[in-house]
Amino acid sequence: MEKLIITCALTGAEVTKEQNPAVPYTAEEMAQSAYEAYMAGASILHIHVREDNGTPTQNKERFKVILDAIKKRCPDAILQVTTGGAVGMSDEERLAPVELRPEMATLDAGTINFGDEVFVNSFPSLINFAKKMKELNVKPEIEVFDRGMVENAKRLVKMGLLDTPLHFDFVLGVPSGMPADIDSLTYMVRSIPEGSTWTVAGIGRHQLPMAVYAILLGGHVRVGLEDNIYYNKGELAKSNAQLVERIVRITKELGRDIATPSEARRILNIK
Repeated sequence: MEKLIITCALTGAEVTKEQNPAVPYTAEEMAQSAYEAYMAGASILHIHVREDNGTPTQNKERFKVILDAIKKRCPDAILQVTTGGAVGMSDEERLAPVELRPEMATLDAGTINFGDEVFVNSFPSLINFAKKMKELNVKPEIEVFDRGMVENAKRLVKMGLLDTPLHFDFVLGVPSGMPADIDSLTYMVRSIPEGSTWTVAGIGRHQLPMAVYAILLGGHVRVGLEDNIYYNKGELAKSNAQLVERIVRITKELGRDIATPSEARRILNIK
């Protein structure tokens, strides 16, 4: 197996300090949380951005401030910006941070219900996002919440808008999406094009078991406070780093090594 790439999703757009005080908002909090996760073993830092009061934003200048702060502390880490933003944002808002030319950005591959809201990703929007990332030489991570989204990614490859090998992130356990279980994960893995790489992000209590499955199946792992604010049932996670450290321990016990950022770039074909 290739070495394990650990992605840490630092903050997201939904979780709040009221739910877990460790959730970072400010540039200093983001830089410190990123540094701790990076030192613990995360090669990729998945970045949403908040205003100091916790309001999610895709403002390019705010992203630049936070990305610059993280780069100073984690000069070798792969910075992956979100284009998911928050429900209700326009394509233009969501794409703004890609103009900063990070190494990676997420590309949500279809529409899904999020609670009482709808996270809209029409196929014309997917074309728009893929074109922008290709133009700026930003590696897409294809965010997949359900099986049909893999087919959307394949269509974009046929249109010449996505370059192979692709990298997928299976986000499992979202209500209305694919459930977080071993059958769903293996089904998704079998559906992607040969030569693709993949990560799994289990939501909430599913984060740990899905991570272990990924380690054993040869995939990669995403953890972090964006997806899960607990360490154990009823016990809040103390930090993003604590969640990363647990994966490092488990991976080493299972005999699989952790990828450095430079090794992750090779595995993901980031030029």
